[in-house]
Amino acid sequence: MSLIITNNLPRPEPQALASTVEALAARFGNRLITSQAVREQHAHTTTWLPSQPPDAVVMAQEASDIQDVVRICARYGVPVIAFGTGTSLEGQVNAPAGGICIDLRDMNRILEVHTEDLDCVIQPGVTRKALNEHLRDQGLFFPIDPGADASLGGMASTRASGTNAVRYGTMRDNVLALKVVRGDGEIITTGTRAKKSSAGYDLTHLFVGAEGTLGIISELTIKLRGIPETIAAAACSFETVRGACQATILAIQTGIPVARIELLNAAQVKACNSYSKLSLPETPLLLLEFHGSEIEVAEQSKNFKEIAAECGGGDFTWTTKPEDRTKLWQARHDAYWSVKALRPGAGVVATDVCVPISRLADCVTETEEDLKRLNLLSPIVGHVGDGNFHCSLLCDVDDAEEMARGEDFMHRLVERAQSMGGTCTGEHGIGQGKQKYLEAELGPEALDAMRALKKALDPQNIFNPGKILPAVQG
Repeated sequence: MSLIITNNLPRPEPQALASTVEALAARFGNRLITSQAVREQHAHTTTWLPSQPPDAVVMAQEASDIQDVVRICARYGVPVIAFGTGTSLEGQVNAPAGGICIDLRDMNRILEVHTEDLDCVIQPGVTRKALNEHLRDQGLFFPIDPGADASLGGMASTRASGTNAVRYGTMRDNVLALKVVRGDGEIITTGTRAKKSSAGYDLTHLFVGAEGTLGIISELTIKLRGIPETIAAAACSFETVRGACQATILAIQTGIPVARIELLNAAQVKACNSYSKLSLPETPLLLLEFHGSEIEVAEQSKNFKEIAAECGGGDFTWTTKPEDRTKLWQARHDAYWSVKALRPGAGVVATDVCVPISRLADCVTETEEDLKRLNLLSPIVGHVGDGNFHCSLLCDVDDAEEMARGEDFMHRLVERAQSMGGTCTGEHGIGQGKQKYLEAELGPEALDAMRALKKALDPQNIFNPGKILPAVQG
């Protein structure tokens, strides 16, 4: 049983697909792979969405490889799906109409680093950890941290964010320019290295978050930051979720420059304690990180401690020791696996919503009440600095009744967030899983505008079809 009904997309004619594979084999040799195992790996999802593998995979090494794949596929009307590391959560890398997957992992070169200008130019297959390892000796880092070691091309395509977004923004705020392969195989440049521009349409941010439906990113120019002199991590337990959220609101309103501020509800703290061998109080918890000079970090920690005490916070502990910080944040990044360990064999779906921060406590509290009413297990973690939180729902995929309750829960979660002025997804994207919520959130006119853009830039509908935009009914 699945929680998603995919569009009934037509597959390419068998002869068109055969001709495409033949042309690609002549061009790429053993870099064209058609084995079942590899094709299935390129449709892998960590949710309940059904896996829909492509018909073949091409391992790209240069921008010209992407161009040639697109030109061949365009000639025969065959879909093209870009693949980074496959960490997306809403079926973005599935191939519901079949087609050719372009694996970009070998396009992993860091082309230029401009230390004085705080930017760099990279290929799309460069991963977050590899980039920061390369930059470390230059005193620089890239701050967007979605948890997984995702590729930067994939992060741009899904408009990723994560734990540092409250201070450093999302991928939308950190991409200066792109090179994108369009539907005829030509490359367009969307911007420059200048930190601001008023030159023409903002094409850069049109492609950031487009999930590969308008073109394929072949190069990125991104902003960098200086590594802070001092980094401190802190933990503070609260009696209630509302108290933790109120402390967050006051910290932001008073201008404390928190780099990270994460909420774990009691169920998630319990899971982390068990999986990561911690001994945190099993009540709502805030994990924080402060960046700056030694004096600034000490002052930030002191000010937040006072705010937390006013909001019902308990013991407040902070540390600048790298090993202690790493242990704490590794436990946060392992939240998904800690949840999975709670019920071995159960299916896990990670879903997210985002609301104005003033409504976060209401949304989380009502969500916990819904879980209790429906007798479901779903620990919650939240990027409370920007009103975004995630549920990791556990269900027996062979139990139709429990799966139905799970579907009901996720539907109510989205409707709740939208009714509070929020969105159906803060950072996971639409993909296949949340198409049905887009019209209610933005209106039919916005979807018509998106469809017009899609038709203009991808008239054959070969770029990642069946994603983001729901099919027109009737």
